[in-house]
Amino acid sequence: MTKRIGLTVLATTGLILTACGSENSDTGANTASPSPSTISPADMTDQQAPPNRLVIDVTIKGGEVTPTNAELEGKVKEPIVIRVNSDAADELHVHSNPEHTFKVEPKPAQSFQFTVDVPGRVAVELHELKRTIATIEVR
Repeated sequence: MTKRIGLTVLATTGLILTACGSENSDTGANTASPSPSTISPADMTDQQAPPNRLVIDVTIKGGEVTPTNAELEGKVKEPIVIRVNSDAADELHVHSNPEHTFKVEPKPAQSFQFTVDVPGRVAVELHELKRTIATIEVR
């Protein structure tokens, strides 16, 4: 009787091991873990998605400002970048919490970056020209 129990245990163990194999009994598909990727490192990119940010391009030329009174949307603590090409000196003021002030010089390719910590409507103004560039709804 002991031999019979031993053979039964051995046969059962064999069946269990066979059932745990790499073939799916319903479809015959291989369900083993996939092999490591075969993508060559040379085919991989090191480019990342650009960070979330709001970019406002501003032109000041001959006393005219573009954009004027734009309605935009931003997010709390998300960078806001104002890029300015200007032929005149001015002061850029951001009415936010915290407030920000930037000196605009008469030159191209100026960039100012800030974040807003408190949701609400944020006015971006030029003081010398007395123009509102944009109002940003920060959520």
